[in-house]
Amino acid sequence: MINATDLKNGVTFTLDGKPYRVVKYAHQKIARGGGTVKLSLRNLENGSFEEKTLNSSVKVDEISTLKKQLQYLYDNDGSAVFMNEKTYDQVEIPKKVIKDDLPYIKEGDNVSVLFWEEQPLSVDIPPKVKLKITETAPGVKGNSATNIYKPAKLENDLNVKVPLFIETGDFIMVDTRTGEYVERAK
Repeated sequence: MINATDLKNGVTFTLDGKPYRVVKYAHQKIARGGGTVKLSLRNLENGSFEEKTLNSSVKVDEISTLKKQLQYLYDNDGSAVFMNEKTYDQVEIPKKVIKDDLPYIKEGDNVSVLFWEEQPLSVDIPPKVKLKITETAPGVKGNSATNIYKPAKLENDLNVKVPLFIETGDFIMVDTRTGEYVERAK
């Protein structure tokens, strides 16, 4: 059992039988009254974000999670299939849980999958990924210093705004948290 005041960013715990990870933590103390802990949480079963306010004296069960490196194989109806390259065991994760991360994972990529009691909860992807431009207007030379952007379609079917000098076939780095162009890949 851990105190609500110890629920710092990144801590995983159970509340009402559901696993959560703390995304944002804020402790408030008002005059003589007891303190409260405001938390932004990610539900590890379905991937949704929730806001909770707990009394500072509340205790919750800390859970131990385990990360395993798995290879992304394919998309199977409502789930994504991953494989352990050492044991060849396959794991299915519901798409609704990893819907924000899945477009940035290519077939054959290795990712860290978070497990709780043999149940896969989420995937950790890098903050930036390298993707190929499949479709955009022709590049214009000499406009690299301006902040003018044009639409481009990526190999994962996402659309991003890129600078005018980027052409079809170029590789770019994309921020996986925002889905925005970062830089031209080297």
